[in-house]
Amino acid sequence: MALSGGSDDGSPMMEMNMTPLIDVLLVLLIMFIITIPVATHAVNIDLPAPSNTPDQPPVDPIKNKIVLTPTDQILWNGQAINDNQLVGNLQQSLTYAVEPELQFEPEANASYDLSARVLNIIKASGVTKFGFVGNEKYRQFDCGGCAPVAN
Repeated sequence: MALSGGSDDGSPMMEMNMTPLIDVLLVLLIMFIITIPVATHAVNIDLPAPSNTPDQPPVDPIKNKIVLTPTDQILWNGQAINDNQLVGNLQQSLTYAVEPELQFEPEANASYDLSARVLNIIKASGVTKFGFVGNEKYRQFDCGGCAPVAN
């Protein structure tokens, strides 16, 4: 690094030239910024893998019904299945030329957690003909002996 001086009379220079030092530091800073890996944010979801078990209930090409029971069972057209079988049935239903209707009916005391999990699986499968059925059973609310409200 060169030293710079104020006079040209042959006396020694007393100040250091900072320009080359700053240039080298800026180049190093840029190299460090470029080599830092880009931070990516991802949400990993573990979906159940479909299983091809022979005891899997058949998929009706017209209409299929999923019922959730209070004992945390998933019933596909009346037969108990697990999450993997549900994924397999949903994928099989999408292979038909005309997608069959999928009806969803949780029973009165079915687990909310199970309902949310099954609905997430259905949503991830890409099923488009989907509907909630059986809601008419809950049209009249029974408060279990509460006093009527006077108008």
